[in-house]
Amino acid sequence: MKNQPALKILVPPIIFLAFIAALPGLMPVERQSYPLTTFRGEQITINAGGLYYWDTVSSAAQMQANDLVTLVLGLPALAISYWLTRRGSLRGHILLTGTLGFILYTYITMCFGAAYNRLFLVYVALFSLSLFAFILSMMSFDLKTLPAHFSEKMPHGWIAGLFFCTAAFLSLAWLGRIAATFAPGAIPVLENTTSMFIQAMDLGIIVPACLLAGILLLRRKPWGYLLASVGLMKFLTMGTAVSLMAFNMVRLGMPVSAVEVVVFPTIALANLILAVLLLKNIKELRMTSHAPA
Repeated sequence: MKNQPALKILVPPIIFLAFIAALPGLMPVERQSYPLTTFRGEQITINAGGLYYWDTVSSAAQMQANDLVTLVLGLPALAISYWLTRRGSLRGHILLTGTLGFILYTYITMCFGAAYNRLFLVYVALFSLSLFAFILSMMSFDLKTLPAHFSEKMPHGWIAGLFFCTAAFLSLAWLGRIAATFAPGAIPVLENTTSMFIQAMDLGIIVPACLLAGILLLRRKPWGYLLASVGLMKFLTMGTAVSLMAFNMVRLGMPVSAVEVVVFPTIALANLILAVLLLKNIKELRMTSHAPA
């Protein structure tokens, strides 16, 4: 990665720390789960076992699914894309940036959503390192020449459509869950957290980013190509993680919306197909970097 010394410093420790963060949550342990009523009156079940001892059974199932995807898909993608990017590959650079976005999203949620455990400082370090690495990686693309790397055969409309559908689904799903709390005497489904932090992140960042990426891509704008490419790579890992979370919750007998069980894997599959098509339609011209040191 010529002219990117900061990324050379940031990415290797992210790979190491993500491995340290993800592995303990998957260790087999004995659980003695027990029911609990929160101060809001919500009935939850505490996991009472392993790293996620103080999380609910539902939350622990979701975090373990995320740990598995991080180890099996996220870290190999990060390592391979880092190597390809150092060799000047635009495909590798896009995959690296998207995977950094996945790591960033994951460990923001772990910092603010997971019950405090002994890996808290590791989560904070990953949040900080991946934030700055993601920003630097985004800044290192040459926006003036970026559109020239993409073939006109790339399915611009299908990719934009996927982003619009994702934004619509997340908006309807999360606003519906929030609207349910407005009923008299309603108890918010918070799963032992203080607020709906996932919904806040998705509605405040992911939904607007999806809409912006889709609109700018249809208009063939440089930022559209960048946001759409990085977004597809990010959702490749995130979509797999969310789908596995839903199936893991079903396996443990946790309540999950049937719509979410069907829609999330469908979006993940569509994302995989379009990500492959996007990568196939990239022309590996000479790549210029403008990342600050």
